[in-house]
Amino acid sequence: MQAQHDALLHTAWPETSAEARSRAVDKLQALSMFVETVRCGGYSAAARKLGVATSSVTRQVAALEAELGTTLLNRTTRHSSPTVAGQDYYDKAVAILEAVVEADGAVFDRGSEARGRLRVNVPVEFGRRVIAPHLGRLLARHPQLDISLTLSDQMTDLLTERVDLCVRLGSTLNSEDVISKPIGRFERWLVASPGYLAHASIPRHPLDLLEHQCLVFDYGPAVQNWVFRDGGDSIPINVQGRLRSNNADVLREAAIADGGLALLADWLVLGDVRQGRLLRVLEAFEASPGSASCAINALYLPGHRDSSRIRAFVGFLEEILGNGQGAVVRDTSD
Repeated sequence: MQAQHDALLHTAWPETSAEARSRAVDKLQALSMFVETVRCGGYSAAARKLGVATSSVTRQVAALEAELGTTLLNRTTRHSSPTVAGQDYYDKAVAILEAVVEADGAVFDRGSEARGRLRVNVPVEFGRRVIAPHLGRLLARHPQLDISLTLSDQMTDLLTERVDLCVRLGSTLNSEDVISKPIGRFERWLVASPGYLAHASIPRHPLDLLEHQCLVFDYGPAVQNWVFRDGGDSIPINVQGRLRSNNADVLREAAIADGGLALLADWLVLGDVRQGRLLRVLEAFEASPGSASCAINALYLPGHRDSSRIRAFVGFLEEILGNGQGAVVRDTSD
């Protein structure tokens, strides 16, 4: 395995002569054909995807095997799959090809047109409900931009996790190491089902919540306060309930199923409120979990300040969020 790895690295990266550079280009082309053959499960499918003749793919993969002195693919009449050595070679070849794409993208990323791969991390339900319905428009607008979108409610380390941009709700990062750009705002609504409120009564004041089952977003602290504001006064309530979850949609579904009161983003429950599945309570108060804000921020490293890919995605977010003016109240759940 180590010998194959060394051979791969030795032949994939160029020396100084024109002949060596030509061999490196040929090697990258062969790697690309081998990788697509593994992904597609056969020569013909790989050739169709790459837009080349099947014989070209077959010849390039055979040349790789001859150079390495080992069999990379198990072949049948209908399917090809990597051998043990082939799988190891495939993993390293993918890493090399991705590094080349990333290097190309870094060179072109200062131009007027967004191109190359952009790795984005967004909260799960926000990504599904607010961003995903509009991604087709973004891709059509920037035909040379590739998006790798990861959904996660966990904090992201941009540098170690190799993420170009992440979106976070309700928190603002003050750091010289990360740019935090406000791109929008939202509201949190206290909601419950008609069935729950008929059984447990409607709270008229935040203190009434002490007598209710509250559905709590589980982000760490064992004791969690919901803070209600009416003008200049703040009322912290140590809410209690039998259900905690780190997924907002779980809390939403539990609220619809008469499970209790939930403090959720407007964009998540707007459709349910309009359809009567959930009712808003204590509407006169502004509410938040603890000290969380209502800000929506795009985070990226200072080195990406002039990135055309970052600029395109941030502009797209500002567009669908209404340029940061007011709350996000898009009905995406019907």
